[in-house]
Amino acid sequence: MNCPPRIDLHCHSSASDGLLSPRDLVLRARANGVDVLALTDHDEVAGLAEASQAARECAIVFVDGVEVSVTWGGITIHVVGLRIDPSHVGLNQGLGAVRASRLARARRIARALDGAGIAGSLEGALAYAANPNLISRTHFARFLVEKGCAPDVRTVFQRYLVSGAPGHVPHQWAALADAVGWIRSSGGTAVIAHPGRYKLTGEQMRVLLGEFRDLGGEGIEVVTGNYSPQQAADFGRLALEFGLLASRGSDFHGPGESRVDLGKMPALAADLKPVWHDWECVAAHV
Repeated sequence: MNCPPRIDLHCHSSASDGLLSPRDLVLRARANGVDVLALTDHDEVAGLAEASQAARECAIVFVDGVEVSVTWGGITIHVVGLRIDPSHVGLNQGLGAVRASRLARARRIARALDGAGIAGSLEGALAYAANPNLISRTHFARFLVEKGCAPDVRTVFQRYLVSGAPGHVPHQWAALADAVGWIRSSGGTAVIAHPGRYKLTGEQMRVLLGEFRDLGGEGIEVVTGNYSPQQAADFGRLALEFGLLASRGSDFHGPGESRVDLGKMPALAADLKPVWHDWECVAAHV
């Protein structure tokens, strides 16, 4: 009997806020024994062609993906799109609108950090952004680590970039209905990314998942890089309750920054229906 395929459906390259180029990301996935990989850069599909070519050379099944930034209930959530069409006009127009707001937010973050006594943060963050249109809080965090403001990116977020911290600024991303619509219109499957990261009560999470499902969302990340076994079990139960497909992904951003490397997550529970249950490309590996 063949071993189950090693599947990772959430990671980032330098096309958004990852440390590795799309090609190097795929090479790392191959070295880790990954069979099926989705690149899901934030609000951007520019890295997919390079990653897809590298995956063909490495005999890895590649899944075109994206992670869309959404504002829901006054907080930021992320929706992963899997098996999207990167050339779809509606999807690209939507993502372009989201990207257009990123530099304006970056300028507001820089002004906030200036007020906290940290000068030059915009230029510093841009130096870390291979794609300046995708400048993010992660790029600011890397600059603040370089400045000695904190020992690592995770600590920078806690001290400077989360709600209530000196570098936090509110921002309006895409609407949930728009994000799900863009993904579905491009032929993709919409998945709620790392739901355990959002500061929602149990009832609020149920409201989100119900609305997401009613809009045409189909999946939820049950296993991801920052979950405890208890969280995975909790979100597995929610997947069953709401009739959602289960996904797994490392949310890998780069060596030294991510808690879990590509493909190194636990398996999904046996009672869950995987998001890839009807993908012929995965069936070929079973």
